[in-house]
Amino acid sequence: MSDQVAAGRGVRTLLVSVYVILTLAALGRSAYQIATKFDEAPLAYGLSALAALVYLVATIALISAAHPSGRTIATWALAFEALGVVGVGTFTVVDPALFPADTVWSNFGQGYV
Repeated sequence: MSDQVAAGRGVRTLLVSVYVILTLAALGRSAYQIATKFDEAPLAYGLSALAALVYLVATIALISAAHPSGRTIATWALAFEALGVVGVGTFTVVDPALFPADTVWSNFGQGYV
């Protein structure tokens, strides 16, 4: 195995690990919010659930990135996530009243914390 192939696998393993954590965190957060206080901020909590779904798709696609369709799906999922972070982040800064509660994408990702 060449050093370049090993490095690529290492980067992919790191990305998969990060996305597993993001998936679990967003899934847990959104499930709790939807189960306990969905009526307070349905858009924000729905977006957190959407983020969890996007992270799950990205994780599975990154795991199967050795296959061309896995790479394509991973690219689309990561692009969608980036648009979510930038779009929701912009709206939460420009008009905070739209989001009475944080999503994981609020304030350009500060909602992760």
